[in-house]
Amino acid sequence: MQEVKKPSKRPLICYYLAALLILMLLNMTFFPAVLEKPVQDVTYDQFMSMTYDKNVGQVEIEGDEITFTDKAAENIYRTTVTDDPGRTDRLFESGAQFQEIDTQPGLLTSILVGWVLPLLPFLLIGYFLNRRMKKAMGGDGMMFGMGGGSGAKVYVPSSTGIRFADVAGEDEAKELLSEIVDFLHDPEKYRQIGAKLPKGALLVGPPGTGKTLLAKAVAGEANVPFFSISGSEFVEMFVGRGAAKVRDLFKQANEKAPCIVFIDEIDTIGKKRDGQIGGNDEREQTLNQLLTEMDGFDGSKGVVVLAATNRPDSLDPALLRPGRFDRRIPVELPDLQGRIEILKVHAKKIRLAEDVNFEPIAKTAAGASGAELANIVNEAALRAVRSGRQFATQEDLQESVEVVIAGYQKKSRVLSDQEKKIVAYHETGHALVAALQSHSAPVQKITIIPRTSGALGYTLQVDEGDHFLMSREELLNKIATYTGGRAAEELVFHSVTTGASNDIEQATKLARAMISRFGMSEEFGFVAFETVSNQYLGGDASLACSPETQARMDQKVTELVSQQYRRAAELLRANEGKLHQLAGYLYEHETITGEEFMELLSQSSPELDPPAEQPET
Repeated sequence: MQEVKKPSKRPLICYYLAALLILMLLNMTFFPAVLEKPVQDVTYDQFMSMTYDKNVGQVEIEGDEITFTDKAAENIYRTTVTDDPGRTDRLFESGAQFQEIDTQPGLLTSILVGWVLPLLPFLLIGYFLNRRMKKAMGGDGMMFGMGGGSGAKVYVPSSTGIRFADVAGEDEAKELLSEIVDFLHDPEKYRQIGAKLPKGALLVGPPGTGKTLLAKAVAGEANVPFFSISGSEFVEMFVGRGAAKVRDLFKQANEKAPCIVFIDEIDTIGKKRDGQIGGNDEREQTLNQLLTEMDGFDGSKGVVVLAATNRPDSLDPALLRPGRFDRRIPVELPDLQGRIEILKVHAKKIRLAEDVNFEPIAKTAAGASGAELANIVNEAALRAVRSGRQFATQEDLQESVEVVIAGYQKKSRVLSDQEKKIVAYHETGHALVAALQSHSAPVQKITIIPRTSGALGYTLQVDEGDHFLMSREELLNKIATYTGGRAAEELVFHSVTTGASNDIEQATKLARAMISRFGMSEEFGFVAFETVSNQYLGGDASLACSPETQARMDQKVTELVSQQYRRAAELLRANEGKLHQLAGYLYEHETITGEEFMELLSQSSPELDPPAEQPET
């Protein structure tokens, strides 16, 4: 879709600055010459004659010139100075006054003629130009953008617009939206059977999954105008302005039907009302106007309202009832195949090596959104430029994933020899505990190079495919893996450091979820004590239980994490030789790939020790 720009203030400002510059030049050159009072040149004899007749009002003698006026001060004369000793006395006798004669016009005249009158045509021309531009864009705002108008960005169909083919990894959402496209193409087919198209569709999903892109793709496929506006643009300081913008938006949409209206971040104005009676909240008035407009417009005209949000739980129920936003379309994070397709779409925009394989990149970037995948491809291109190459390689893409996950390598941070040893054992502890367990994801990379995210090193584990369910054994193994770093430090150095703070946080969070949400505790059973809100924005968990139950739950979480810590310590103690060998290699090379890790592990001892038994929670 090609955006039709709303008339901005910038062209008007440039216009008036140019007009002001022209007026300044005219006041410096043309107007002074035109407005200057006329001065008549006379002979000295005529001057003497007017003196004898006592018809001289004001006199100014400067250099070799005499400037004077008649008694009525209507005319100004000028003559040359001659040798005349009695001139001054005769002027006094005639009643003349010696003072400076101003040939320039008065201040009021200068302002009126030099500024006010010339400025009026420029103001009128600017006013009519502004009105014509706003009328062409469907707005009714006043001059200088002080009035109404919805402020919506208008996109019109174009041959190079966004289509469904440009959106990858969201096949289910595209299938649900294709029905809207079909209706806009052939509405008669639906009218014959009596079916009504949903007035509105709500796109729900995490940030960066392509909700706005999908809405533009619908408009591109249907080849209809597309109105795009953010929910925050309805929020105004003055009461009633947000509601006026809503009315104007739907007025424009009805005039250009069939079309699509897209409201991004609708939770800004669509939050649940607090139930207070007699309130005069501007946001509530805007929401009420939106509800009224969605009830009032005729869906058969082909006006479809699309909205996007990543906080569906905060929306007012009145918005979600049938007849308004009838259809809820999830736009989730892409799966493995979806990530591969998204990477291929964005990779078309850059030059790549011929042997690039997107599958391992997609596996490593598990849980990434479409926007993050686009950033990964761009980071790979930037890395290739920094390396002086004309194309991006597999290594560039792999490194860009790590940049997005952990940040850039912080080359300026130099660890001491002791700290480097501690980090090497810490990361090896994670990797070794993970490798010695049967339900853990394979280790792909271990590094002790500091990153800008604050990590002094990290261990990267990558599953072979997407997992949507996790068993109790897998969760326990993850907790044990989190504790493996601290266990290795204590085993080797007989002390602990602050480097395990994030590991402790993740292990505690996972253990608490097992007990309070997943029902994986024999003591508490099949009961949920914790609810999660804002699932698309990180998930804010809140406990709903008595203080006594919470205290027992805290004790159980502590026991669970401690059990897995002891389990990790036993695994490392039983394989201490492997720990020393791998940590020494990591200390020397700073980075180990998954293949190198498994090769070293198998060389140490072909027969791995069996994993410890899983303790009961």
